[in-house]
Amino acid sequence: MATAIVLFNRDLRVHDHPALVAACERAERVVPLFVLDPAVPAGNRQGFLLECLAELRAALRARDGDLVVRQGDVVHETMKLAAEVDATTIYAGADVSSLARRREEHLARERIEYLRFPGVTVVPPDALRPSGGGDHYRVFTPYWRAWTRHPRRPVLPPPRTVPTPPGLTAGRLPPLQPPGPVPGGEPAARERADRWLRHGLDGYADGHDDLAGDRTSRLSPYLRFGCLSPLELARRAERSEPFVRQLCWRDFHHQVTYAFPRICRENYRHPERRWRQDPDALQAWQAGMTGLPIVDAGMRQLLAEGWMHNRARLITAAYLVKHLGLDWREGVRHFFEHLLDGDVADNSGNWQWVAGTGNDTRPNRTFNPLRQAKRYDPAGHYVRRYVPELAGVPAPYVHEPWRLPSPPAGYPARLDGAADQG
Repeated sequence: MATAIVLFNRDLRVHDHPALVAACERAERVVPLFVLDPAVPAGNRQGFLLECLAELRAALRARDGDLVVRQGDVVHETMKLAAEVDATTIYAGADVSSLARRREEHLARERIEYLRFPGVTVVPPDALRPSGGGDHYRVFTPYWRAWTRHPRRPVLPPPRTVPTPPGLTAGRLPPLQPPGPVPGGEPAARERADRWLRHGLDGYADGHDDLAGDRTSRLSPYLRFGCLSPLELARRAERSEPFVRQLCWRDFHHQVTYAFPRICRENYRHPERRWRQDPDALQAWQAGMTGLPIVDAGMRQLLAEGWMHNRARLITAAYLVKHLGLDWREGVRHFFEHLLDGDVADNSGNWQWVAGTGNDTRPNRTFNPLRQAKRYDPAGHYVRRYVPELAGVPAPYVHEPWRLPSPPAGYPARLDGAADQG
């Protein structure tokens, strides 16, 4: 009797799950598995992840299956379970980070069939090659053209049954944490996607840069954990090219990371520069205490919600690397720790793009934070929402650099030169 393990990673769903569907079609017994690896810090995402796993377990149990949860090294625990259930094949979704690739290489060397399936991106990260040569696209616009023409696989329905063998110890999930600002799991993801596609998508082109309006989908945490299929979302959102283009940017960063797995540690291109060392300035930026309102608002939103508006991400990142001259890797680490959608490919790719070390064709591009604030938060509502100290300041002045009346110990009231930057 053939037994298969389905190793879940960043694909915590049952809809459009190619690895799960293939296992249920080919094997007589299917063992869904997730391994909590204590060596991989989850940061602010731990509570969200546990909710996702609880919902995935419920969905599998509704289909006569279960989610086996183990703790430890992913390769070791997977092979240990494979020996326990006499599995002949491991099915898994392919991923792009250096950690994921090392796991895949180790599993592929084991004496068991190991099969990788798409599902983390709309188009598999190794599917497109530039016509002029090279193993991946380095510039977005030609990638976008190739991406839009590439044939799509069908969106797969969830399996009717997941025949998990009886008597298997499923393992306990760690206790759920207090509810966060965003509920985790596939049901919440699909509900939010349905609501967004009905009521938000058509206004996306005009409103996605409106900081105060918050007219973005906020689906990125669900895409990061695979609670939503990016392919299914792209198909359902195809009437809005600007939104689909954002999904293509996500795929673009994944194919870059697939080709350059060191993207979170090393410059993708351009020689290493000498970055400033200023722990006080870094700490002030992390806490949203720089004295530049639009930057402080974005950083405080990150700490409060585990999320930040995309326009604010650009502004705050550019402030760190272009105005303060601090290393982009400091920003990568801080964002990755706090973002619910913290993802190696997107987080690192976007930071390198802003820093001029990545895929931006204009590496010397700068963002004037005051000009950006007045353009995308003209009435100052976004700033006042997250910097309540400025609640009474009128619109013409709310974006001007400010001085805290009594700054906490360790934080400068205003960074030197803040009024002159940009």
